[in-house]
Amino acid sequence: MAKVKKIQIINGPNLHLQGIREPEIYGTKTFEDLLSRCHERFPDIEILLFQSNYEGELIEKIHQTNAEGIPIILNLAALTHTSYALADALAAVQVPVVEVHISNILGREEWRARSLTARYCCGVIIGFGLDGYLLAMEALTGYYNLHL
Repeated sequence: MAKVKKIQIINGPNLHLQGIREPEIYGTKTFEDLLSRCHERFPDIEILLFQSNYEGELIEKIHQTNAEGIPIILNLAALTHTSYALADALAAVQVPVVEVHISNILGREEWRARSLTARYCCGVIIGFGLDGYLLAMEALTGYYNLHL
């Protein structure tokens, strides 16, 4: 198994508001807090963070990251449930992708329960807050013996 040296986090719409937006659902921790924890727990891995509110930019980043051979932690937010274009982009990806959702999307509005993108991911982590990203890091660094 290849040793992971970099992991790309790709976040979709409104996730730049993490820690501010609906704290009763998403919590008060920020991505800066998360990155600090990731660096402590995974000091030998370069963690790249990308966020966009625009579907086309997310598609381009997925293609670029795949071309560079970097595993992906993906939270497309509401686009998870609506974007066939992002699902198509993920269908072409050859690097491992773990889909993460901060809240339990299965316990919320009915439209959130369906992910158009999960089928193209090696795993999905939902409902553990920002700790879901740490769980995804564990998976991608070989803890769960994923085939890289």
